Amino acid sequence: MSTSEPLPPEGIHKPASNARLWWEIGIVLALSVGRSALYSVLQLVRALQQEQSLGDQQTSLNPGASAAAFWDVLYQFLSLLFALAPVALVIYLLWEPGMSAFRRIGLDFRRFGGDVGRGILLVAVIGIPGLGLYALGRALGITVQVDAAPLDPSWWTIPLLLLAALRAGLTEEVIFLGYLFDRLRRIGWGWWTIILSTAALRATYHAYQGFGPMIGNFAMGVVFGWCYKRWGRVMPLVIAHVVIDVIAFVGYPVAAGLWPGVFAPAPTPSPTPTPTP
Repeated sequence: MSTSEPLPPEGIHKPASNARLWWEIGIVLALSVGRSALYSVLQLVRALQQEQSLGDQQTSLNPGASAAAFWDVLYQFLSLLFALAPVALVIYLLWEPGMSAFRRIGLDFRRFGGDVGRGILLVAVIGIPGLGLYALGRALGITVQVDAAPLDPSWWTIPLLLLAALRAGLTEEVIFLGYLFDRLRRIGWGWWTIILSTAALRATYHAYQGFGPMIGNFAMGVVFGWCYKRWGRVMPLVIAHVVIDVIAFVGYPVAAGLWPGVFAPAPTPSPTPTPTP
């Protein structure tokens, strides 16, 4: 006879508990095998659309980027969508009985007008100096040339850039501010220790861009952290972040045309011809 405890009878969970379990299952799958399963099904669909029979085709465990426009756009969209799974996980972890995580961190529309106003103010305070800091860093040679968004005339380009900006704003502000502020405060950290530590993490997160953006993102983290402590709402910070990124992504080609020495990508050096013997 088995000594393991019997499974609980069906229906023992309350509806709210079942809903929470379904969210948990969905988030875990989006972060792991569910994501791979969806890509696998899409790969099969693509294979079935080829002129060759399925048996005459081959696949790769580590395929390169697709050259077909439709599939490239679809994969970009899914990549951005799955990148929001950590945000869903954070909301799930912050959710407590009787307390909505959205209301708890201020990621809702109760004060949307004021949130938009505060967000636009932060764009002026953070975005404009950040652009100047980037240009200065390029002039001093301490900032990497960032190709923010090479626009093309395809209809899907702008929607994908807007979704990318929304993904960045939600990911960074919900995790850096909404989640880490709550958890580090519970551990017993002081407010300024939390603000400076999360700002340093934000700077490290952007280290691949060079020293200029690292300094700018540290300053942004300090300002955003102070604002979150004061306002108790992450929504205006998400709005500011999204607007800053939209300006960077969509306005980048314009800036590259006006100031090519600062914003245009560096030309790729031509390969040295091999001398003929």
